[in-house]
Amino acid sequence: MRGGPCALRVGNLMGVPVPVLLVAVSPLAPWLAAILGIVAGSVLGWILHGILTSNTLRRARADAEQLIRAATVESEAARQRIELEAEKKARERRETMDREVAQATAEIRQNQARLAKREDNLDKKLENITEREARLDGRESEIKRGEGELQTAQKEVEQAGAQVKERLKEVSGMTEQQAKEQLFEEVRVDSEHEAAVLTQQILEEAESQARQRSREITIQAIQRYAAEHVADSTVRSIRITSDEMKGRIIGREGRNIRALERATGVDILVDDTPGVIAVSCFDPIRRAIAAESLQKLVADGRVHPARIEEVVEQIKKEMSERIIKHGQDAILEAGIRGLHPKIIEAMGKLHFRTSYGQNVLRHSMEVAYLSQIIADQLGLNGAIARRAGFLHDIGKAMDHEMEGTHPAIGLEFARKFGEKSEAVLNAIAGHHGDIDATTPYTPIVMAADAISGARPGARRESMEMYVKRLEHLEAIAKEQPNVKQAHAIQAGREVRVIVDAKKADDAEAFAMARRIAKRVEEEMTFPGEIKVTVLREVRAEATAR
Repeated sequence: MRGGPCALRVGNLMGVPVPVLLVAVSPLAPWLAAILGIVAGSVLGWILHGILTSNTLRRARADAEQLIRAATVESEAARQRIELEAEKKARERRETMDREVAQATAEIRQNQARLAKREDNLDKKLENITEREARLDGRESEIKRGEGELQTAQKEVEQAGAQVKERLKEVSGMTEQQAKEQLFEEVRVDSEHEAAVLTQQILEEAESQARQRSREITIQAIQRYAAEHVADSTVRSIRITSDEMKGRIIGREGRNIRALERATGVDILVDDTPGVIAVSCFDPIRRAIAAESLQKLVADGRVHPARIEEVVEQIKKEMSERIIKHGQDAILEAGIRGLHPKIIEAMGKLHFRTSYGQNVLRHSMEVAYLSQIIADQLGLNGAIARRAGFLHDIGKAMDHEMEGTHPAIGLEFARKFGEKSEAVLNAIAGHHGDIDATTPYTPIVMAADAISGARPGARRESMEMYVKRLEHLEAIAKEQPNVKQAHAIQAGREVRVIVDAKKADDAEAFAMARRIAKRVEEEMTFPGEIKVTVLREVRAEATAR
């Protein structure tokens, strides 16, 4: 290998002195240049790495210093803010404590003022007590002196009495015991005579005052409760919009009218009067069901036997709800509490019952008010009297379903459903005198019942007899075997009996009609004649699904 001349020179790279080797051109120059290049590159890379690392450290230090300065500023601001908030809370707490201290100080001052005033009052009372004690001491001394003088006078009186007794013995010739006995006998005879005279006067005055007082109480009760009376009718008229609608209600050959009469048990009266159909029945509940069913059919326009039965069943359900509503309204109006739901329902039924033409529910409420007024006048419990008067006729709600008088039925019904007051139970059972009255409330209810029934226009005797005759007619028909329903119609001139077609054949239906007619002839008195109609209907039904 041959070498050439070379020289080393120092250069400047980015402000850093870098040795540069200058080599003369020779055959080894490329290799030598490569080696030198590598060395120079390594040195240059090391120098650049140091420069870059130094710059990065400087920038990191600068960023750290900047972050430290920012954190210092923020911490200082937070410290100042915390100090301000703490100072504010301390100031508010101090103000609150100042107010509480001021309030407590004011209360202490007020208490001190009250205590001072109370001490003054106690001092004054103490002075008054001292003065009273002084006066009492003076009076006690006077009383003691008076007692001494009284004892002295009493001894003197006893001595004088002894002397008088000795003198009387000498004059009369009797001992002291004999004189007492004679005096007592004279006093007894005189007292007995005066007592007899006085007793007679007291009895006469008491009887006169009792009659007058009873009249006053009765008149006052009548005046304080003056209700109107309207006797119920057995016929109800229904307005019909047109003759065409009347014809639809009658139906072909009267089938709709017959279906309605069969479903409700009433008598439908259709005459030449335009726009009117009359519903006649002695039972007000059946009459109301038929009338409302007829009104609904007229409003609906669809009139056929199936629709009639559907509407009648719906009205019957609504009537049951209305009965309960009438009972609830009555107990609210009368102010009665603690009644069993069955008793409320029974009282609602009385809205549709009549007694001699008088609405029984209104009559019961009237008796309740009259009983309370009479009891208040006599100084008795008005609430008990009002309850007894309200429930006294409850037996009439089921007397057509059970045997016995309505007082006995009402007693058992009320006792069965939780009525525990003996006064009320005795009034229910004894308001017609069936049993003896054990409380004063029973005669009060009897008087109120008589007042309510005796008022002008309250009752009609013929109506009650008419209703009883129709009920008897229906009862005779219902006693026959296989009878489902029995309805007295045509004002009692006809009774329609519906039998079970599965259990009674046609021959049995004819025989039943004859048996009923014979019993009616034997047991009832009636003008004219009564027609007995036995209906046996076979209905085939099937459902397509």
